[in-house]
This record gives sequence, C-alpha cells and structure tokens, in this order.
Amino acid sequence: MGTLLITNIGELTTFADDVGDAMIVSDRVLWIGKASSAPAADEVLDAGGGAVLPGFVDSHSHIVFAGDRAAEFAARMAGEPYTGGGIRTTVAATREASDSALAANASRLMREAMSQGTTTLEIKSGYGLSVVDEARSLRIASTLTPETTFLGAHIVPDDLVRVVGTTHSNRTNTQPLVQDRREYVDLVCGEMLRECAPHAKWIDVFCEKGAFDVDEARVILTAGVKAGLMPRIHANQLTYSGAVQLAVELDCASADHCTFLTDADVSALASSSTVATLLPGCEFSTRAPYPDARRLIDAGVGVALATDCNPGSSFTSSMPFCIAVAVREMRLTPREAIEAATLGGAKALRRNDIGHLGSGAQADLIILDAPSALHLAYRPGVPLVKHVLHKGVRVR
Repeated sequence: MGTLLITNIGELTTFADDVGDAMIVSDRVLWIGKASSAPAADEVLDAGGGAVLPGFVDSHSHIVFAGDRAAEFAARMAGEPYTGGGIRTTVAATREASDSALAANASRLMREAMSQGTTTLEIKSGYGLSVVDEARSLRIASTLTPETTFLGAHIVPDDLVRVVGTTHSNRTNTQPLVQDRREYVDLVCGEMLRECAPHAKWIDVFCEKGAFDVDEARVILTAGVKAGLMPRIHANQLTYSGAVQLAVELDCASADHCTFLTDADVSALASSSTVATLLPGCEFSTRAPYPDARRLIDAGVGVALATDCNPGSSFTSSMPFCIAVAVREMRLTPREAIEAATLGGAKALRRNDIGHLGSGAQADLIILDAPSALHLAYRPGVPLVKHVLHKGVRVR
C-alpha cells in the first residue's frame, strides 16, 4: 500500500518515545517527527490541528447476540438490583436467531464501535451455551476480529437438557444429554471446547456467585490452555472471591471487572503480568460501585479500560464514554484513562503491535476534532472522533 503523511497535528500521543507534529504511515507507523523535515509520501492528510492518538483497544465485549433487555435496564433504574440473571433471556433469543441475523447485529455494533475510535475489539461467545450455538457464535465473531474468546462457561443454563437441543430448523444436533452442572462443566471442557477452539484465541469463565466457582473455573481454564487457548477471566464483579488469585495462578492475560478486591488481590495483581480490565459502562448501567482504579494504579497494577458491550449490563460500544466515566467516577487522570483504553487494552490482549504509535506499530489511530486528547473526558458525550485509520486505511 502507499504512504500517508499526516500533518498539522495539534497534539500527538504515541505512548512511545517518538515525538513530533507529523507522521507517515502505511499499514505500520513509518516515521514521526517535525513536518518541516518529513520525507515524501504518496498522500497527505491534514489533521486540522486535531489531536492524534492510538486507536482504542476494547479488550472485553459480548456483541454476538440477539434480543433486547431495555426493560431490565429500566427495572434497575427503578431500584431493582443487578444479579446477572438476565443472561438467560439473551441466551434464549440468541438460540432462536439465524446466523445471518446474529452476524448482521454484530457487524452493526462493530461498525458503531469503530466509528467512535475502536480499532481492535475482542468478542466473546457466551450467549449460546450449547455446542452448536457457541461454535456458530465464534465463527461469526472470527469474521470480525482475530481476538475471539470462548465463553461457554458464562452461566449454567437453567434447562440443562434443553442446552443440547436445537431450536433453529437449519441446524442438527447429536450432542449428549447433560443433567447437572458437573456434566455441563464436562461438556464445556469436552465436546464444546473441541468444536469452539478452532474459532477462538482465548478462553474465559464467569467466575462468580451464581455462575462458576473457583474450582470449576480452574478446571475449565486449564482445559482451554491444554487445547491451545490463552486464559482470561471475569473476576470479582459481584462479590469477593478467589477469582483474581486464580487469574494470577494461571497467568491469565486479564482479570476483568475487579469491582471487589482485597489487599491480597491487589498485591497479587501487582506482582503479575495479569491486567486488571475495568468496565465502567457496567457500573454505570447497573448502579454497582465503581472499582477503585486509583488503588490499582498506585499499587503498580496494569489497568485496561473496555466497554463490556452487551445487551444487559453495559450496552455501550463507546470507548470515549468509558474514558469519561473512568476519569469522573474512578479517579483516573485523563492521560491514565486514555492509556488504559489503548496501551492497557493491548496488554490485556498480550499484543505489542497495537495501543501505541511507536515506530513499527500497526497504523491504528484516530484524529480528534479537538486540540488535545484531554477533550475526550473534558467534553463527555460529544462526538469528537473525526477520522479513524485501521492498518493505515481510513475507515472513517
């Protein structure tokens, strides 16, 4: 592909050593420096004095689903507590939906996220909870992103016999019946994992009261690692548990949510390579307490921000919104929040080619209609993303 010179940059945030007011990219960052000494390029893009920063890396989303849970949101806003039980509503709707309907909805949300500056998006399964439906969810996700996660251990289905049935006429089923949660764990670790692993990079477990306990999560994640997947975990969203300690024990790339943490949890994270991925859209939507991000950062824990985009507890695809909430409610500085939404997300995916704009990085970047990235928190709710480049190609 050709080369693109971006000039007239108001503020350049690279999260690397490179500084300047102009840059040249192709599919990768080739040069950063002063515009007056820029090499020749095939094309010029005038940033108009706007800030340039890395594309957002959203390392936690659940966008392969069908249905709507707006009534559940309204009930929470009227005072009902969030328990995670609404997941079953989405499972039922997702099983009923056709492949084309699921793909169309996921593609729409992917475009929505990208228009707001997200250039890398992790996508989980978890709304199928049968071999057939988990596998097709991941096949759909893999057409949208390389960062796909098998989450067959989202919850234990209510009707364990029905989990092996099929409600969609163009699918066949030869799955064994399961009668209890132990057999469901075996199914997740066995046939479901075998069918899903070819379409997934990661394995995840919702380790929480009402979902899977620490021992079950250890078994499932260990099976995933043996199948060639890398582990991550939903940890301590609703209660204190041993999920964070398990994340560190198994060298999970990330422990996500981290709403309730002990001193031992924080110390364990600080001494590990496991990133604490915080999901402020979830607390905003459920009125749960926000994680103490300041405590984590001050302890030296790696922190990422992600949307947790899903139809129940955080139906937002907007990383700028999450940045603004993290600054206002979680006591991050604007720069810390932006770093968590870019470089932090890359670390949560164990990627070193995205989340920054150092020389040689993948040319994923956004140009704001604002002179500084500070405006992402300073002007919440305002559509400031003017241009988005993914691998050097303008997608907005």
